[in-house]
Parts: sequence; C-alpha cells; structure tokens
Amino acid sequence: MTQSTRRILVVVPFPMEPDQLAKRAEQQEEVLLPETVELHYRSTQAAPSNYVSAHDYVLADIGLMEAGMRAEEEGFDAVCIDTVSDSGVAALRSMLTIPVIAPGKTMFMTALMLGRRFGVLSMWERWFGLYERTLRELAMEDRCAGIRSIDIQPDSKNLFEGKEETVLPRLHDAALQLIEEDGADVVCLGSTTMHQAHAYLRDRLPVPVLNPGPLSYLTADTMLALGLTHSRTAYPEPLVPKPEMISAMLSAAAEVERLA
Repeated sequence: MTQSTRRILVVVPFPMEPDQLAKRAEQQEEVLLPETVELHYRSTQAAPSNYVSAHDYVLADIGLMEAGMRAEEEGFDAVCIDTVSDSGVAALRSMLTIPVIAPGKTMFMTALMLGRRFGVLSMWERWFGLYERTLRELAMEDRCAGIRSIDIQPDSKNLFEGKEETVLPRLHDAALQLIEEDGADVVCLGSTTMHQAHAYLRDRLPVPVLNPGPLSYLTADTMLALGLTHSRTAYPEPLVPKPEMISAMLSAAAEVERLA
C-alpha cells in the first residue's frame, strides 16, 4: 500500500529573508525522515526583537498563532513551532485539530527517557526565563540539573555564521560543566538557532545531546503515524474564532515594522 505524503509546516518565529529561512531549513539534514514527509518553512509576519520579557512572550504567541492558524485548511497534516520557547503552541492547539508540536516540552520529556537529569545549554542568560517557565509547567524543576550559557546574544537570523570558531568551543566547555559539575546525564540545546552546534557537541560529549528542531519533526511524524493529536479537553476551541482580526493585527504590525 502506498503511503500518502505527510506535509508538516514549520513556523519560524521571526520575519526572514529566503536565505535566512534556508539556514533554518538546514535542520532537516540532521534527521532521517521518511520520504513521504515534506517540511515547509514559514516565517512570521512580525515578532519581538527577542524573547527576554513577558512583553516579548505575548507578541511571540500572537505572531506564531497567526502564521500557523490556517495550516489545516491549507492542507498541512501537522505544525512544528521552531522555537524552544514553545510560543504559540497552546493558541494553535485551540484553533487546529492537527498535531501542533512544542519542541521545548518534547525535548525535556525525551531527555528523561535517556537519563535521570538533563541540563540546558543556552547561548544567552536572558533566555533562562523561557526554560524556567516550561520546567514549571511540566513540574520538572527537580529533573533539570542546571542551565548554562556562554552569554553571547544570539543572532536569530544568521545563526553562527562567521562565529563558529569562537562559539562552538565555548558551548563545549559549558556543556562539560553541565555534565561534570551539575550532574546532567543528557544535554538539551536551548534553542533551535543552535542546531549548527549539534554535530560538533554530539561527537565530543560523553552524554546524549538533544537537538530540538529535528526531534520535533520526528515527533510530528510519529503522532501522525499513530493517529494522535492534542486533547480537546486540554485545549478547548474558542467560542468565536477571530482569524480575520488576528490577520489584520499582524498585517498592521508588519507594516509598522517596515516603516520603522
């Protein structure tokens, strides 16, 4: 029996030019997906400059919700959010019946299938609030051995380009601290923007290193293969959906950003 194609929408949390979006799409080279799976990358119309405050979290939720809210009617079979913050996931689950995958939660729960305690490796200390929020939601604070960063402000569009020789060894050193000083059995990359470090760290560390983006793609495919999606009891539909209002808000926001 011929398998039908599974189309997965990957929503990238910042507006991007095609070459920048292509750097995000390189994540699929890290995972062996079935030939029947197609990944389609789409960026948001507007976004906060970064994810360091409650102000930013709200804007991120709205931007990602708008970018993915019509995925089901567009013929996609699942949605993956391309940020460990899991921004927009709950909102999209309320609007869609197809699976919506949260890479942060997926990564942390997968880590506990591979070890007893995991550590989070981050680029920037100002991202720690995102991880702490997710750990609280999952009641997993005691399973996180620690969070370490190299405290370099990340470039969400160009990633590590031109900085590999500086960034990768520092990430390796911080990961070793998670393992040797904090007691982490598994290392979780703290951002999908760090995917270019995965192979380097995987080949040099004595514990598993989880890469959240590719893991979310495989999780989406598994959910589809099993015929599973999120619970409508946990994520009830809005009484009156307002996609046109949401689209108008984001189109206006994009125009304000363009004129700024």
